[in-house]
Amino acid sequence: MAKIKVKTPKEIELIRDAGALAAVTLLRAGEMVKPGVATIEIDDFIGEFTKKNGGISACLGYHGYPRNACISINDVVCHGIPSKDIILKDGDIVNIDITTILSGYHGDTSAMFVVGKPSKDALELVQVTKECLDRGIEVAGTPGVRYSDIGCAIQEIADDYGFGVVEDYCGHGIGRNFHEEPTVFHFRNNFKSARIETGHVFTVEPMINAGKPGVKVLNDKWTAVTKDGSLSAQWEHTIAITKNGAEILTLPR
Repeated sequence: MAKIKVKTPKEIELIRDAGALAAVTLLRAGEMVKPGVATIEIDDFIGEFTKKNGGISACLGYHGYPRNACISINDVVCHGIPSKDIILKDGDIVNIDITTILSGYHGDTSAMFVVGKPSKDALELVQVTKECLDRGIEVAGTPGVRYSDIGCAIQEIADDYGFGVVEDYCGHGIGRNFHEEPTVFHFRNNFKSARIETGHVFTVEPMINAGKPGVKVLNDKWTAVTKDGSLSAQWEHTIAITKNGAEILTLPR
């Protein structure tokens, strides 16, 4: 098992700075989510706003990824590539996923936004996925737990609604690097996972499908969609474990 880096208070403060910029960028981007808007317009804003405020869009160029953020709509689970040809329409549910580098440290967050009036089922999925995020963070801040306990708690909520928890993607440690140890699974598992300790910084980012958990990646090698065509939702925060529990680092100031 690879060693999980314990962050210093100074490092956590720097991640909090990056997280705050990511969070305010996300809020501003979310204000653009309206019928008739092309996702590339939102992405262009994200890149410009991030740069204007001294940050770098971590996604741009990461393993060849072509845009500043990931914007995933309806049955897109994650890694949706913004495009001038993808136009938001009434009833869509939209995830915007932003990772910002500031002073050499990363802050990673995502949220769901709705276009017009989505269906009752779509809204339920969005709300339940947020509940999964909140519960995962709550469990992470409980003394003595292991990383596997996060996934077990999230799966319990999803099971109550008959939703599928995506197993192909996961949360991760974060700091100077976009992805560090540990790997944070969001589904029920009995893997021999490490205990969560003070100074650990990582993301909790459950991806919940209205149908089954299976996903497939499209020909662009990035866009992941549900295999059964069902809707998918995701929420994400970067958190730090402190003596007071789990602290969310991706909040706007």
